[in-house]
Amino acid sequence: MKNAPYIFRYRPAFILLPVLITLAMLIPLRQARINPDLNAYLPEDIPAKQNLARIEGIFGKYEPVILFFETDDALAPATLERIRDMSREINRMPEFEQVLSLFDVKNIRGEEGAMIVEPAVRNIPTSLPERELLRKEIKSNEMAYGLIVSRDFRYTMLLANPANDIADADAVSLLEAVAARYPGTERVYFSGMPYLKREVQAKATRDLALLMPIGLLLMAGCLFFSFREKRGVLLPLSVVTMSIIAALGLLPLFGWELSIMAILVPVMMIAVANNYGVHLISRYQELNAHHPGWSMTAIVRHALRQLNAPIVLTGLTTIVGILGLAAHVMLPARQMGVVSALGIAFALGLSLTFVPALLSGMKKGKVQQSFVLERHTAVDKVLAWFGRITTLRPRRVVAVFAAFFFVAASGIALLTVSINHENMMPKDHALRVSTQIADKQLGGSKNVTLLWEGDIKDPALLQRMDSFQQGLSDMPEAGNVISIATVLRQMSKALNDPGEAGYDRIPESAEAVAQYLELYAMSGDPADLEQLVDFDYTNAAMNVQFRAGDLRSFRKVIGKIESLVEREPNCTLMAGYALMEKELAEAVVRGQVYSLVFAGLAIALLMWLIFRSLAAAWMGSLPLVFALGCNFGLMGFLGLDLDIASSLLSSIAIGIGIDYTIHLFWRLKAELAGGADYAQAVRKTLGATGRGITINAISVMLGFSVLFLSALMLLKTFAFLMIFSLLLCLLCALVFIPALCVLLKPGFLVRHNSISHFKTASV
Repeated sequence: MKNAPYIFRYRPAFILLPVLITLAMLIPLRQARINPDLNAYLPEDIPAKQNLARIEGIFGKYEPVILFFETDDALAPATLERIRDMSREINRMPEFEQVLSLFDVKNIRGEEGAMIVEPAVRNIPTSLPERELLRKEIKSNEMAYGLIVSRDFRYTMLLANPANDIADADAVSLLEAVAARYPGTERVYFSGMPYLKREVQAKATRDLALLMPIGLLLMAGCLFFSFREKRGVLLPLSVVTMSIIAALGLLPLFGWELSIMAILVPVMMIAVANNYGVHLISRYQELNAHHPGWSMTAIVRHALRQLNAPIVLTGLTTIVGILGLAAHVMLPARQMGVVSALGIAFALGLSLTFVPALLSGMKKGKVQQSFVLERHTAVDKVLAWFGRITTLRPRRVVAVFAAFFFVAASGIALLTVSINHENMMPKDHALRVSTQIADKQLGGSKNVTLLWEGDIKDPALLQRMDSFQQGLSDMPEAGNVISIATVLRQMSKALNDPGEAGYDRIPESAEAVAQYLELYAMSGDPADLEQLVDFDYTNAAMNVQFRAGDLRSFRKVIGKIESLVEREPNCTLMAGYALMEKELAEAVVRGQVYSLVFAGLAIALLMWLIFRSLAAAWMGSLPLVFALGCNFGLMGFLGLDLDIASSLLSSIAIGIGIDYTIHLFWRLKAELAGGADYAQAVRKTLGATGRGITINAISVMLGFSVLFLSALMLLKTFAFLMIFSLLLCLLCALVFIPALCVLLKPGFLVRHNSISHFKTASV
């Protein structure tokens, strides 16, 4: 390595400078904050965001915290007393602008020709007949039945919309305190976007604080078990620690907020940043055993000369693979790709300067017996067995891998895309339980709002709104559809008797519509309608509630709504957080494709440049195709959705997994240049470089395994899929690719090129 003399000559500078850079990166890191808003993951110019902003500009922001009450009978006196007391207290709190419960939602009824607007529950029933009479009234109230209280009366809701200036976590904490002050036998489940944000922020903060030290301890244990030397632990560990600080510090330095995906940055550094130092330490131990008379400087110089090119090239392929995330649609994925790539570049530089500078100044360690005695460890025995089967039965090996791939990859047809943010939580979490309640008992957990523009008091327009609602109600996925037309029909029931011409119908004239609304204003509060119509009755909102378990069913519902909208000129746009979930789900799919294509092509190009061969490009890509195809097939078979975390899998797996094949090709080329035939070269390579590849892969998998301790389910799933992908990449590099090389005897492995210079001696 040409730069090696400079490392030894300016050893203090190569040690001190990285330390100073790391300390400097701690300054912006102190200002880092986690943004739990999943909708912020999408660019500002997408239609769903713009439409939502327009709806909120007209009707105000409505992002309530929802409390679901589960009980035997929601109309039991004790339950109603609890909800009443909580509703009263929350209504008095300035932190909340609107409260909705059985004591707030209105019941419109007629009495002696007059319209009476009053709460759905005026008085708490004291006897069973009174309770049944109340039950009958609620069943006839479309504003409450199936919306605020379930049709079997086992569930009811309380919704509290926070004021604009209150933080989500503060709003949720206030409501939790209110619920604690009014205990009861009912089970209470919190839900709503503010609660989701609070939970995401709390769990992401907890993960960042907990997973990094545990990951470092796991890695330290793995390194000590592998090398049996303190330097084999401390040197890679120092590189990892400094690269974590550098990568995370770049986020606030670039003006970016931390997201859920930011949790993956330190885990990636733990898993990946030690790779290059691992190969250097492994080669140092090998040279120390085979050349006991060499000085540390000579050992380090020789190790660098042998490993400089493969380490740089594997580092570049990892960086390029992870930079594939820059092509992702989601903003945090792009940001994570950039800072992770820069962090790995920093680790690569440290491994080639900082680590050799420190290592060359240390005393020689004791000789590791595994290098001078016959191989006897479990890893060595497995590698020796791999060497035998790949050289003696290469066709059978290739056939087994091909059969496994086609069977496993067939599961891709079953793969679904997640549209439910709450699925990132554990199965028993309140968010997931409340979603199940809403979907089964209260019309659905998804909501969209349709904006109607025009003269909202025009009976013809109102009748079309009513027909529109009826068209939506025909869908099995649809739950409740509420608009000003719903309220007017409820008024018509109050002012007309069953069988009369005007009963349960939109009034025929504009005068009758105006009269209905004036009567409502006399008995009730016009502010009750603020979420449905604006002050001058030129804009109206139609709220559609529905169920959708995956992106396919979601698209079915939205497709039905859009087909109705196309025929209605006064319905001008559709908005809602459910559409943001849909956009995020589609961004996951597009981002997966974009990053996969970018990373795959970039890696193939690099392989071609490295070995000057198209054969090297396609052979190097085979382990990645195999691993990712099997991985996505497994997801389909296991029912694991593609989500915001698993959409990052391809680029990361490509960036890391290609390293094993490059190291294998590099050593094979050296062995062949030394006169070995393909079978001998494969066995020697697996016996030597195979050990470093295996240690590398195990340490990477252990690094990602720390995510199993995450409080977020999507990160646990990501850990499982990542480890599975890397395991397949490892098996391909140690078994499939060697067998393929024995069969095909590719020319690029015996051809000399300007990029690589190999010694005939064992590397």
